[in-house]
Amino acid sequence: MDKVNILGVQFDNKTFNQFQNEFIKKINNHESTFVVTANPEIVMAANEDPEYMKILQNDTDYITADGIGIVKAAKMLNHPLPERVTGYDLFTWLMQLANERELRVYLIGAKPNVIHAVQEKIARNYSNIQLVGAQDGYFKEDLNTIAKKIERTSPDLVFAALGFPKQEKLISILRKDLTPALMMGVGGSFDVFSGLVKRAPEAFQKTHLEWFYRLITNPTRFKRMMVLPKFVVRVKQSKKGDK
Repeated sequence: MDKVNILGVQFDNKTFNQFQNEFIKKINNHESTFVVTANPEIVMAANEDPEYMKILQNDTDYITADGIGIVKAAKMLNHPLPERVTGYDLFTWLMQLANERELRVYLIGAKPNVIHAVQEKIARNYSNIQLVGAQDGYFKEDLNTIAKKIERTSPDLVFAALGFPKQEKLISILRKDLTPALMMGVGGSFDVFSGLVKRAPEAFQKTHLEWFYRLITNPTRFKRMMVLPKFVVRVKQSKKGDK
């Protein structure tokens, strides 16, 4: 199966390496490409927000399984996905690719101190990147105005760290305008990339417990984590409905 449907969201049945190969082709051909890295929170949010679901179903080119909860849900539905493909791993790989190829990159989102730290890291470690824009997420303009601003810089890659669904709504505008770039929402990736927030240690990553690490290091996430059991219940209900 090319796609795996989890509560209305169509996930691409691909490995990390397969995504890499396809993204390189898209970048080489300057194709307008919209990538979503979706976890259970995003799936549940889309089920509560018809406008957001419409974007995920109609405007995106790729949706990856960002989170072990998605992988487990696919297995529960008897349509297993090959592996978890996280937004942060894709983001860091694309930044390395941008550095190797001297690509034009636009970054938008996060707090002012975070985006400044990201700029400093790029200048220090990714000096071949052409950083055509770096804007924090506290703008007052509407998304259409921001989209036009991004388009004027002619980027090859656009990364939006605005949180869902705002980041996807912005990229949807760019995608409809056929902006010839690969564009992806990256949530909190700028915070980790900047070094201001520590990613879960490798032991937590390998055992798929990054969510637990984030919870114990930031207890305010507890309320957000409550969506996970609801997600499992909805997946089980959808499986019964298919019978």
